[in-house]
Amino acid sequence: MLLTITTTHHPATDLGFLLHKHPDRAQQITVSHGVAHVFYPEATPDQCTAALFVEVDPVALVRGRSRKQSGPLAQYINDRPYAAGSQLAVALRAAFATALRGRCESHPHLAQTSIPLSIHVPSLPVHSGSDGCRGGGGVDLVSRLFSPLGWTVTATAQPVDATIPHWGVAPYADTRLEGTFRLADALSHLYVLLPVLDGGHHFWVTEAEVSKLLRSGEAWLSTHPERDLITNVYLARSRPLVESVNEQLDMFHRIADGPAAIEADAPADITADPQHNVPLATLRRRAVLEQLRRADAKRILDLGCGPGALLDELRHDNTFSEIVGTDVSAYALRQAERKLHLDRADAARSTVRLRQSSLMYTDPALRGFDAAVLMEVIEHIDPDRLPAATHSVFGAARPRTVIVTTPNAEYNALFPGLAAGEFRHADHRFEWSRTEFQHWAEATAATYDYSTELLPVGPVHPDRGAPTQMAIFTAGGVT
Repeated sequence: MLLTITTTHHPATDLGFLLHKHPDRAQQITVSHGVAHVFYPEATPDQCTAALFVEVDPVALVRGRSRKQSGPLAQYINDRPYAAGSQLAVALRAAFATALRGRCESHPHLAQTSIPLSIHVPSLPVHSGSDGCRGGGGVDLVSRLFSPLGWTVTATAQPVDATIPHWGVAPYADTRLEGTFRLADALSHLYVLLPVLDGGHHFWVTEAEVSKLLRSGEAWLSTHPERDLITNVYLARSRPLVESVNEQLDMFHRIADGPAAIEADAPADITADPQHNVPLATLRRRAVLEQLRRADAKRILDLGCGPGALLDELRHDNTFSEIVGTDVSAYALRQAERKLHLDRADAARSTVRLRQSSLMYTDPALRGFDAAVLMEVIEHIDPDRLPAATHSVFGAARPRTVIVTTPNAEYNALFPGLAAGEFRHADHRFEWSRTEFQHWAEATAATYDYSTELLPVGPVHPDRGAPTQMAIFTAGGVT
């Protein structure tokens, strides 16, 4: 199987720096299914082409396996040495791992620059259509997957045998992709979509594949029109894994537009205190800090921390000795890392740590903290999954104090420009009235042996209450 990457960016030989592979030297990388070769058929200042050629051992693919080898053929006779599918994606990651992460120490600016790229895959499998793909497979599927990302796609179906026309076309396409991208983004598109076109991974799919998919596709997959197809095929239609990755992609919407979009549940021109021009997000953080000090908490969890707005406030208060921010989104954590300057050399002295973690699953590393904060988080969780998140916080982590804030739906009528029944944020799955929030808080406290206190955040309207409602839970049992 073969893939080439060509650029006309001047000097084009900078492609060698980006790929971390010198144009004057052919290199070999051993992969689980064979050997990958990287070499440059051409390398001039005007045009440079890097080739990834993978020699697949079809016998090694099936040796020692009890289950039938997946793919259009099986056992020792199969299309794996030629079809540029999931094995090529594995080799791509092995050969260009640093480039895939967007790193280039010698040319850091270039790694963040979009350059003209032409990618050629002579034998691209298009099997997904035979596996129930909506709209069918074939060459049209290549366009459906790559065109929404900005690629110009030219895909030509290949005959089974050019000398026997009535045999028709094979499920492979000679494909060329052209566009202007960061090299890391282009590689991430290939790494995710090659297995999808191939019909899925040709190896056992585990929870680790969720992390790989999110690392490579989070920045673009959440809004891709074929997202359902991509996640289902990539994860071999494993319902728990697909649900897990979709949950995290949905949460990505909270931070996709930057910190301002996350913190402002109401329209951007609305403040909770117009007289002093204080944003509601600021009032929430102040209220949370006040309750943390009141609880005499030293070790704090910020669950669903997003890009780190609350963490930034917490770290400047010497009251707190240890602060851990968690989020399901790797992108959000990278935003937080930059905001808090944790990527600097002196980060080891920081009281703040970041951890990728989902509220849908219990995480032993989160147990034993003085307090946990869920600030504008629960409304982003589907109602049928809220019990799992509640258990992971109150049952498994069980901090001494839990602080939860969420919008008060009754107050929405006071926001100009917010239509009746409209949520404050596109990713909100619900917004509770004061009575609904009280019922949830009291039921949660009773189930997990906490006491609870409800407080308003922001100016209180005589009929509609405050814009944000807060619950403070205090553990009553032995932790």
